[in-house]
Amino acid sequence: MNKLFKALNDTTRREILDKLREGDMTAGEIADLFNISKPSISHHLDILKQAELVESHRNGQFIHYSLNTTVMDDIINWFLTFKSQENKK
Repeated sequence: MNKLFKALNDTTRREILDKLREGDMTAGEIADLFNISKPSISHHLDILKQAELVESHRNGQFIHYSLNTTVMDDIINWFLTFKSQENKK
């Protein structure tokens, strides 16, 4: 959970996740959307992968990134446990 919250604590990483909602993208396509260096984008993508928010797969020389919606579902369910505990009071 700590890796997850660390990943979500950065504006650039949240923007990357938002862009990936539109579909899979290569690291280069993602980097083209931001005014920061490609190594910085790679660092952000690595943190997102460590938090399991994104998945990657190689297609030739390109690495494609996509959202891992399973983790998103887990986050939502975890947050909902707080709501259900509130209703029990």
